[in-house]
Amino acid sequence: MMPSENQVQLCATDTSIEKAGLFRLGSHTVKRLGYGAMQLAGPGVFGPPKDRDAAVAVLREAVARGVDHIDTSDFYGPHVTNQIIREALAPYPAGLTLVTKVGARRDEKGAWLPAFSREELIQAVHDNLRNLGIEVLDVVNLRLMFGAHGPAEGSLEAPLTVLAELQQQGLIRHIGLSNVTPTQVREARRLCEIVCVQNHYNLVHRADDELIDDLGDDGIAYVPFFPLGGFSPLQSSVLTEMAGLLGATPMQVAIAWLLHRAPNILLIPGTSSVAHLRENLAAVALELPDDIRTTLDQIATDSA
Repeated sequence: MMPSENQVQLCATDTSIEKAGLFRLGSHTVKRLGYGAMQLAGPGVFGPPKDRDAAVAVLREAVARGVDHIDTSDFYGPHVTNQIIREALAPYPAGLTLVTKVGARRDEKGAWLPAFSREELIQAVHDNLRNLGIEVLDVVNLRLMFGAHGPAEGSLEAPLTVLAELQQQGLIRHIGLSNVTPTQVREARRLCEIVCVQNHYNLVHRADDELIDDLGDDGIAYVPFFPLGGFSPLQSSVLTEMAGLLGATPMQVAIAWLLHRAPNILLIPGTSSVAHLRENLAAVALELPDDIRTTLDQIATDSA
C-alpha cells in the first residue's frame, strides 16, 4: 500500500544516523540521535511558530532521515508543538517513539508553573493523547519543578503513583524522569520501573557524570537537554577552537562529544531549521581524536 500524502515513512535505507548506535528506550530500541521538538513553538516556547509550514517540514525531514525518537510535551506552546507533530507525521510510522513530559503548565503570560496534583497529571496525559492523536503514550517523563534553577529534592511518591495508575489503565507504556537528583532517581526506581532520565548535561554542565554511568550499568537511558547551553548558550573558546580544527560547528562537536561520552546517552537536539537539523544529524560522522577529546573533557574543569 502506498503511503498517504501526509504519511512519512521511516527511512530504512538511510543508515547515516545509525552510526551513532542504538539503545533501549522502554520496549523500543532507538537510534541514539533523535530530535527535540521544543523549538517548534513560538518565542519562549509559547504560542504558535512564525512559520508553521517550516515547523512541519523540519519534522518530516527528521523522520525521512531516519530519526525514530522525538521528544515533546503538551506544555510546549501549550498544545502547539504536539498539534504540529500530529499534522506533520500522523498516521505515525511504525517504529517511531514519541516521548512526552508532564508536571508543568503555562500561565497566560507563558510562565512555567508546577502541575503535580493528581488532577493536573491526569489532565496532562489526556491532553498529550488528544493533541498527538494517539491512544497510548510511549514514554511519559515526570518533569519535576521543586527548584527554580534545576533539580531540587522532594518526594516523587504521589505523582509517580498517579502515573503508575495511568500506566495500568493502558494510557502510558513507560515512565521516565526529568530534572531530578540522584536521590530522586533511587526513590523513583523503588516505586516503579524507570526507562530514562532527562537532565541538563553538556560539556560544561557535568554534575550527572556519576549518575550517567550508574544508569548505564542498569541499561537505563540518559537524555541530556541543552547540549550547548540552552536558552543561554555556553561560551567556550576551546570548543570553538576544536570545532575549527575539525572543520565542524561547535554544536556538532558538542553532539559528537556527548555520543562518545557514554553508550546509554540518547540525544534530542532541537531546531526549527531544516538546515540546522541536517547539520546536527551529520555530527554522527564526526570523529574525535584522542587529543581533542582530552581537551574537550577539560572544559568543565577549566570552567569550574
